[in-house]
Amino acid sequence: MSNFFAWVAGSGVVQGVIMGLTFAYLTTVLILNAVAKAQTRTINGWSAIRRAGQPGNGLLLRAALQKALPVVNSFDEAAYWTATSDAAGRRLQGDRAYRLHFAANQLPPNDAFWSLTATDTGGYQVSTASGTSSVNSHSGLVENADGSVDILLQAHEPSDAGRNWLATPRGRFKLMLRVYLPGAGIVDGEYAVPPVVEVQS
Repeated sequence: MSNFFAWVAGSGVVQGVIMGLTFAYLTTVLILNAVAKAQTRTINGWSAIRRAGQPGNGLLLRAALQKALPVVNSFDEAAYWTATSDAAGRRLQGDRAYRLHFAANQLPPNDAFWSLTATDTGGYQVSTASGTSSVNSHSGLVENADGSVDILLQAHEPSDAGRNWLATPRGRFKLMLRVYLPGAGIVDGEYAVPPVVEVQS
C-alpha cells in the first residue's frame, strides 16, 4: 500500500488535483464577482444591490449576492449602500475631511431607522478617538437654517457641529448606509443618497 501512495505522490496526480481545484476556485470567484458587479447600481458614488435577498433569484445569482452581501435582507426590508470614493472619484482617506449634505426633508425615508457607519475597507469597525464611528436617525442631528442636514466626516473632532460629526478611521475607509423598513422613495428607486464631498481646508 505504501508503494501505491508513493507512486501517486510521484506521478503528478496529487499536484494535478491541487492545481485543478485551485483553478476551479479562482474561476468561481471571478464569475461570482462579475455577476455581483452586474447587479450593482451606483449613483453619486453609493453602490447598492437591489436584488439581494429576493426569493426569485437563481442559484448563481444567490451565490454571487451572498458573497457580496452576506446575511442581507431583501431591499424592501433593509436597504444597504456602500461608498469607497468621494464625489470626484477619489478614494476615501482618513487624513481628509468630507461632508454629506442632505437637503431639507431628504434624510433617508424609513419606517424604522437609518444608520451611517464608517469602517475599514474590509467592512470592520475600528476604534476611533471619540468612538463615534456611526450616526443614525436617533443621534439628534442638528439642522441648518433651511432644514437641511450636514454630516461632517473626518478623523478628528471638529470645533463646531460636534453632534453632526462621524469619526472616520485612519487610512482608507468606506461608508455603509443602512435603512431599515425603507420608505417608498427608496423601494421604488426614486431616492438617491447624496454624494460625499471633500471639504477643502
